[in-house]
Amino acid sequence: MAGELEGKVAIVTGAGRMRSIGRPIAVALARAGANVVLTGTGRSPDRYPDDEKAAGWRDIESVADEVRAEGAKALALVSDVSDENACNQLIERTVAEYGRLDILVNNAGAARGDDRVPVTELGYETWKKVLVTNLDGTFLLSRAAARQLVKQGEGGSIVNISSIASKLAGANSAAYSASKAGINALSHAMAMELAGNDIRVNAVCPGIIDTYRMDDLGRGETWQAFVKRMIPLGYAGDGTECAEMVLFLVTDRGKWITGQAVNVDGGTVWG
Repeated sequence: MAGELEGKVAIVTGAGRMRSIGRPIAVALARAGANVVLTGTGRSPDRYPDDEKAAGWRDIESVADEVRAEGAKALALVSDVSDENACNQLIERTVAEYGRLDILVNNAGAARGDDRVPVTELGYETWKKVLVTNLDGTFLLSRAAARQLVKQGEGGSIVNISSIASKLAGANSAAYSASKAGINALSHAMAMELAGNDIRVNAVCPGIIDTYRMDDLGRGETWQAFVKRMIPLGYAGDGTECAEMVLFLVTDRGKWITGQAVNVDGGTVWG
């Protein structure tokens, strides 16, 4: 609903992709009235997918323009969630720019890559890269944000983007699944610690979302067959479904929800 986040300030990490979860989250928060700080890795344009190149996409700057089009303020910053100092500086810059912080959405994560192999073939460096980006990054920025929220004394909300992989933990996904299961546990532990400060912490577990991360699975009939097999409702999400759940959780509509890992997946997973 328009205006329900008026005067609030939100950070959304990993928000620069055109086909993504971070982009619709940022836009949804802005539409509700929040000013938004967007982060990305500062990837080079030569690494953009073809559809982004064709659209003249500009990573977090393009999303910042969409946020401003909703009537909100936007600040686009290149940052590294796996760097402790960068996380602390991100919170400091946000407060310096807007005077406060109310919402953190930890959406940045490691892309699908050479970690999708059996454990017996999984290199330790690859394992560490996934865990450091997904779990350490969520911890570092959540900790920095929580310190600021406690200092302000006005409550707040942290939402960590996890995955149904945290519950399925299928073959050839050990690093990714472990990192996301760790995010669920971290979210619950922080929720228990911060409840007395009226700071709520939840995880959202997306299912199969039609983003750039899925491109390596193949498209056309291969993609459609995969979707039909995996999703009871019969179609993949596009990120807006996750954005609506995040919006619910960070507004007063979700004021009695904390410490949860909520599936948004078209019925793929139970529990």
